[in-house]
Amino acid sequence: MGIFLQLLFTGLGIGAIYALVALGFVLLIRAASVVNFGQGEFAMLGAYLLVIFFNLLTLPYWLSIILAIVLMAGFGVVFAGATYWPLRNRGGLPVIISTIGASIFLENMVLVLYGPNSEQIDGLWETPGWDVGPVYVDSQYLSIIVVAALLVLLQYFIFEKTLLGKKLQATSQDKEMASLLGIPVAFMILLTFAYSSALGAVAGILVAPILFVSTGMAATIALKAFAANIVGGYGSIPGAILGGLSLGVVETMGAAYISVPYKDAFAFLMLLTFLMVRPQGLFGERIAEKA
Repeated sequence: MGIFLQLLFTGLGIGAIYALVALGFVLLIRAASVVNFGQGEFAMLGAYLLVIFFNLLTLPYWLSIILAIVLMAGFGVVFAGATYWPLRNRGGLPVIISTIGASIFLENMVLVLYGPNSEQIDGLWETPGWDVGPVYVDSQYLSIIVVAALLVLLQYFIFEKTLLGKKLQATSQDKEMASLLGIPVAFMILLTFAYSSALGAVAGILVAPILFVSTGMAATIALKAFAANIVGGYGSIPGAILGGLSLGVVETMGAAYISVPYKDAFAFLMLLTFLMVRPQGLFGERIAEKA
């Protein structure tokens, strides 16, 4: 039981990272009707900025975190101008292809500028962790879970309880009508990209002390976060959270009890199972269309 609880805690910590990145997907889906496959690169760039500010420039840790998040929020606006805005009236597929191309470009740009070597970064706290009964509570995993929970509550509050959230959802549903109602559609979309980019940066910063910071981390995080979005229900905030946490627990348990080399396969096996049995996901709804 002690081993099981330890694995469950670790799985929830990893799953919280997937949930955060999945929330970035959901944010753009609900506010701008866009699937951004550069979300994983946002996490990677946030982690690399932390390495540059803290390891190379030796700035204070918390200042490095703040600078990385602020810069990534600004980068989200630039990313929107390059990938979304020129194609906004051409449907969803060209935008998806554009974000995929941008993600490949960003990954290779970092590879050229920084090199293939991975980097290590210190954790948020000097204390490595605490023993709570049979479970060792790692301070970094605990930080991930707490921060993820706070950001989830913030995002729910914004979308469901504020005028800004209603404007964002109105922009997603009908941009022309939202514009006629006086909603600044362009600003809403740019704000969405900025927040989504900052959210990805937070995920990258939180996971950086656990994983080596490398260009390869982007694709792994993005694919599993998108899988979490599908498992939980496409465009669902509760679904993204539960889907991310479930994937983290499943892959951790699978690695411990079945096979470490096939750790990544367990998450995608879970995705395939949902696509066959319940394609709308945990919180999705069946949508009927007339022929």
